[in-house]
Amino acid sequence: MCGIFAYLNYYVPQTQKDILDILIKGLLRLEYRGYDSAGLAIDEGYNENKKNEGHIHVFRNRGKVKALAEKLYKQECLDFNKEFEIHFGIAHTRWATHGIPNEVNSHPHRSDKNNEFLVVHNGIITNYKDIRTFLEGKNYVFESETDTEVIPKLLKYLYDNRENEDIGFSTLVKRVIQQLEGAFALVFKSRHFPSDAVATRRGSPLLIGIHSKNKLFTDQIPILYQACNNNGHSSKGLQIGHEDLKCSGREQAVEFFFASDASAIIEHTNQVLYLEDDDIAAVVDGCLSIHRAKRSMTELTSRTIHTLEMEMQQIMKGNFKAFMQKEIFEQPESIVNTLRGRVDFTNGTVMLGGLRDHIKEIKRCRRLLLIGCGTSYHAAVATRQALEELTELPVMVELASDFLDRSTPVFRDDVCFFISQSGETADSLMALRYCKDHGALTVGITNTVGSSISRETDCGIHINAGPEIGVASTKAYTSQFVSLIMFGLMMSEDRISMQKRREEIIDGLRSLPNLIKKVLSLDEKIQHLAQELFQQKSLLIMGRGHHYATCLEGALKIKEITYMHSEGILAGELKHGPLALIDKMMPSILIVMRDSCYTKCQNAMQQVAARQGRPIVLCAEKDEESMKFAYRSIEIPQTVDCLQGILTVIPLQLLSFHLAVLRGYDVDFPRNLAKSVTVE
Repeated sequence: MCGIFAYLNYYVPQTQKDILDILIKGLLRLEYRGYDSAGLAIDEGYNENKKNEGHIHVFRNRGKVKALAEKLYKQECLDFNKEFEIHFGIAHTRWATHGIPNEVNSHPHRSDKNNEFLVVHNGIITNYKDIRTFLEGKNYVFESETDTEVIPKLLKYLYDNRENEDIGFSTLVKRVIQQLEGAFALVFKSRHFPSDAVATRRGSPLLIGIHSKNKLFTDQIPILYQACNNNGHSSKGLQIGHEDLKCSGREQAVEFFFASDASAIIEHTNQVLYLEDDDIAAVVDGCLSIHRAKRSMTELTSRTIHTLEMEMQQIMKGNFKAFMQKEIFEQPESIVNTLRGRVDFTNGTVMLGGLRDHIKEIKRCRRLLLIGCGTSYHAAVATRQALEELTELPVMVELASDFLDRSTPVFRDDVCFFISQSGETADSLMALRYCKDHGALTVGITNTVGSSISRETDCGIHINAGPEIGVASTKAYTSQFVSLIMFGLMMSEDRISMQKRREEIIDGLRSLPNLIKKVLSLDEKIQHLAQELFQQKSLLIMGRGHHYATCLEGALKIKEITYMHSEGILAGELKHGPLALIDKMMPSILIVMRDSCYTKCQNAMQQVAARQGRPIVLCAEKDEESMKFAYRSIEIPQTVDCLQGILTVIPLQLLSFHLAVLRGYDVDFPRNLAKSVTVE
C-alpha cells in the first residue's frame, strides 16, 4: 500500500540519468504493493556557495511507473548528462485514500510553488482537517484533496516563523510530526537543505540501506552511524570519532537508500537499518544519525545494522508469467526453508528458537489467541483444530479488526499470536498493542525480519518463506500453516499420550515438499478446468473440518485476482441456507478427503448432485466412491489430516491464477488492493 523510495549519493558521482534510473527502478520494485499514481522529485543542481538557490523539479503522473518514466525522459528541462557529486531524490507510488487518483493528488507533495519543502508519505494523517483549517487561516493555498499536503505546508510555516533561530532540518521535522496524528512513514527533501535527507515513521514501515566502497567505512558501519555526529557509542561499546573514520569529505563516499520495502534496496546493498516508531533519521554531510521524536534532538539513539539475506533473483519473475505463479511453484522450497533447522526428523523433535526462552510461560497460559487478517486469519483457522489437539488449550481465532471493535477481554495469562506476512498490517499492529497493554504475552509470526510485529512482540517465529511479491498471498500462507503446526508439536513434546500423533505429523512434514510437487504437476489439468469456469459469475467452495479454512482461502484468492464472486462455505451449513443457491448453472467445488469428516462431506456432495448441481471434487487419489458423484475430479495425494489443507489449497491457488489470466486481468496487481495493508 503506497511505496517510498529515495536515493542520496554523497561524493558518489552520478549523472541526472543515473539518478532517474535508480529512482524509477526503485519504484518498479515496489509496484507489487498496489498503487494508482507515481511521482518523484530531483534537483536541477545547486551552487555550493549559494545552496538555497537550487531548483527542484517535481514530476507526477497518474497510472503506472512506466508511464512516469516515459514522461520524464521526454523532459527538455532536464540535462541527463549533468553530473552530481551530491544529490538527494525522492520518489513514491500512491494508493489513493484521500482524493481521486490524479496528478495533483500524487506525491511528492510540496509546501509552495517554489518547492521549498517536499515530502513523500505512506499512511494516513487523521487530524489533517484541523491542520489544514489552521494553515488556510494563515493564507496557505492547498492544491490537492490529500491529507499529506498539510505536512510540507506546516513545515514551511514553522520555517518561516522561526524568528531567526538557527534551526536544523531534523528539528523542523520533529516539530511537524509532534503535531501529526495517525500512521505515517515520511521522507523529506528541501531546497534550503539540499544535500540533507530526513526520514521518520510511526506505524508504517521504513528502512535505510547503506552502501560504501570504502572498506574501512563498510567494516565500521555499525560504529560509524552511531558515532559520526558527536563521538557516540556503537552497539559494540566502542567510541570512534570523526578523525578515526574520516567521517566527512570525499573520503566518505557513501550512498543511502530509503524505502518502505527491502525489495527496492537489495540490488544496491544488503546493509540496512530498520527505523522504529518515532525515530527521526537525518543524513547531514554524508553522516546518518538517529534521534527520537520524544527526546532532545541532541540525543542519539543506537540502531543495529542488519544484513539482508534476500537475493536479487528472489524478486525476479524468471521464466514465469507472473510473480504469483512463481510463488505458487516455489512452495516445495519455501516449506523446506520453513522447516530447516527446526525439525529433527531423526529424533522426532521440534525447536523454534524464537520461542525457546518463553515456552515454559506459554505452557502455563490460560488460552491461545490467534489474531490476523485475510490470508493470515485463514492460516489460523486452518491450524486451530490441530493446536487444540496438541496443546490441550482453548484456541480463539480472531479477525484483528473485529477483535478491536469488540474490545475483546484479554488477560495476563493469555498468549496472543499475531500472524502477518508483512509484519506491518495496521489492524494486527493495533491489536498487538492492545494485548500488550493488557499484559498478555505476545508472539509474532511474520515473513519480514525487522518488521513492526517482529520487533514489538515478546517472541516469535520467522516463517522463512522468502520474498512474496504477488498481492495474493500463496507461499506465505502455507509457511504460516506449517509454522503453527510446528508450534503445536513443540508444545506437546513432553506429553506421552501425544507421541504417536506427533510422530505421524512429523512424518507428514518430512514428505510434504514432495507431495506439493505432485500437486503442482496437476497444473495443466487445473488450467483445462479454468477454461470451463472463467466465464462464470460465481463459484462456491465447500468443505468442513480441516478444510473449512481451505474453502475460505480458495474463495479469497478467486475474489482477489479474478473479480469473480466466490464463497467459502462450511459444508455442515449447507442445509441452513446455501443449498438454495445450487442448480445446474452454479459451479461448486467440494473438498472430500479421507479424514474424520469424509462421510459427512460425501453426504454434502450427494445433496449438491441431487439438486442438479455439478460438483467439482478435490479428493484423494483412487477415491472411486467420491469420483462417481463428481462432474469433474482432481485427485490429491493423501497425507496426515492436519496437513492435508496445504495440499488442497494449492489447486485453488492455481485455479485462481488461471481464471485471472483467462479473464484478462493483471494477476500480480489486482484492482483496489495492496500487498501490505498499513492503514485501517
